Amino acid sequence: MTINMPVKKLGFGCMRLPLTDPENQKSIDLEKFCEMVDTFLERGFTYFDTAYMYHKYQSENFVRQALVERHPRDSYTLASKLPLMNLKEEGDMERIFDEQLKKCGLDYFDYYLLHNIKKDNYETAKKFDCFSFVAKMKEAGKIKHIGFSFHDTPELLEEVLSLHPEMEFVQLQLNYIDWNNSSIQAGKCYSLAEKYNKPVVVMEPVKGGSLVNLPQEAKELFKATRPDMSIASWAIRFAASHKNVMVVLSGMSNIEQLLDNTSYMSDFKPLNLEETDTIDKVVDIINKTSTIGCTACGYCVEGCPQSIPIPEYFSIYNAQKFAIDQGSDAQKVYYENLAATHGKASDCIACGQCEKACPQHLSVIEYLKTVSSVFE
Repeated sequence: MTINMPVKKLGFGCMRLPLTDPENQKSIDLEKFCEMVDTFLERGFTYFDTAYMYHKYQSENFVRQALVERHPRDSYTLASKLPLMNLKEEGDMERIFDEQLKKCGLDYFDYYLLHNIKKDNYETAKKFDCFSFVAKMKEAGKIKHIGFSFHDTPELLEEVLSLHPEMEFVQLQLNYIDWNNSSIQAGKCYSLAEKYNKPVVVMEPVKGGSLVNLPQEAKELFKATRPDMSIASWAIRFAASHKNVMVVLSGMSNIEQLLDNTSYMSDFKPLNLEETDTIDKVVDIINKTSTIGCTACGYCVEGCPQSIPIPEYFSIYNAQKFAIDQGSDAQKVYYENLAATHGKASDCIACGQCEKACPQHLSVIEYLKTVSSVFE
């Protein structure tokens, strides 16, 4: 099967739109959004991404007003998603899909995804036969291309990809700090998409803005290498430099971000060896400033009587502390995924085995209490 690939690798993610009231996610500034949409299209970019619950269920409505009602249908492509977490009974799937088409003002979606496949949502997808549903909607001409977004382990991703060859693409969290992260495992997930020949849509390339708010040493290193490039550009270009990536989503909140992103993505050039080396050095700097200095050696796990995945929990905790948006549930999702099949941080019985085994001499027991207080 052949998927229609965007001409340019930057997509407009409609989950962090400009607001008139920062405290109210429904208060989307339509005038500013229209200006951003117009500029995005004028610069030759075409891919827009929204979802049912974005901006407290208002994103699709505003996408209709700013994009669909103001521009020719052949000038853009639009992706939305079936909210698996909202499916409670038979008929919900059909009702929500019809509602989404109406909210967006469309006869069909160019791209449509099962939203947030992870362990529990995957069970929901199987229960309501969501994979068959989107395939039928494609046959009916209401969807051009079907795929899914994913937030879980490489093992589950391979299961989904192997059982559902009808899925044409996958949306993954991919950025340079998560590439080798032991909990998110972005690099391994990307490799699986390559293995199954599924193009990748990248979400969270700047990790919710975290990869702009870097330690000063990291910022100076980026600027010394490419003084003409913004800090955010390094994250976007890292993601886009992977050959199997078809588009990188950026949740742009103002025209300045949009102008910056489109400036270097209009004539995109992959990272060169010097730039790749610079990113590796920045990752080292970031990891050194993480709250818990765990190297993920795993020595602490082997003898743990509670089967607590200590390095993974510490990695998730560090990612949360590193994030700008401390109110985000993104890292909690990964914590809950692990806790569903392993001991929770609060299950620690303070036997001390882990601290004896730790070559970094970390106060593992106290750190687990901290992790528990954040995620449980």
